[in-house]
Amino acid sequence: MSDLFPPFEPERVESKRARFKAIPFRLIAPNVVTLLALCLGLTAMRLVVEGKFEAATICLLVAALLDGIDGRLARLLKGTSRFGAELDSLSDFVCFGVATGFVLWTFVLHDLRSFGWIIVLTLACAMALRLARFNVMIDDPNRPEWQKNFFVGMPAPAGAITAMLPLYLQFIGLPVADYGAPFVGLYILFIAFLTISQIPCYAGKTLGTRVPRDQVLPIFVAVVVVAGLFFAYPFEMLALIVVAYLALIPVSVARYRKLEREHATSPQTPAEAVAPVAEVASSEMPER
Repeated sequence: MSDLFPPFEPERVESKRARFKAIPFRLIAPNVVTLLALCLGLTAMRLVVEGKFEAATICLLVAALLDGIDGRLARLLKGTSRFGAELDSLSDFVCFGVATGFVLWTFVLHDLRSFGWIIVLTLACAMALRLARFNVMIDDPNRPEWQKNFFVGMPAPAGAITAMLPLYLQFIGLPVADYGAPFVGLYILFIAFLTISQIPCYAGKTLGTRVPRDQVLPIFVAVVVVAGLFFAYPFEMLALIVVAYLALIPVSVARYRKLEREHATSPQTPAEAVAPVAEVASSEMPER
């Protein structure tokens, strides 16, 4: 009968509590940056309701900047995790799909009534599909190393920045809100198509890893000049950057095709390594 009422042993409780180990801060820091970006995206929606379009645009731009930082910070601190990757995708959808679409709807697309709302839904769904495909491609072990220098379709942050080109033009004095609603709608549909397309866009992950010694000082001067122009004429520079980015997409496609032909003829590359990305995504999608 003594086995029915065993004595209380506090040390056993302490041993169970000892199983919960402290989490290193290097694993938390990238997720904090991601949450800050999410907060900025949600704040942009509030600001645009209050009529503060410039402040809302800046919030989305800073959110895109933080989105580019959190992944690099995680790799730098060796704090990458599956949780962080999923949180980053959810934050990107809210900031660059929902919040960006809502800002554009409030700005000018509401003039198109139901058609404008369909455009907003198309942009948001395109961002969701783009992010889902990106998550699937992360798990693909057969993707060649050289393809990692390219995005398949326009990435979500770049899609949001380019989609807000009508806002930049409005801020520099062009009457986009008064006369440009149909053109803005067609432009947003074009950006939505680029995000879900298989058009390769250069990722720039290897850009700047090695800089020739004789180019260091010119690069410093160029950075100072660009920073000065950006602070003096922010929206003019943003419009110029968007136009330049769109113009460089054909160059990226040509570079991708050239590398694809070179690796397809190389005996060291298996034939399946250059399979179309769409086949890889469709084969993995049911597991999501």
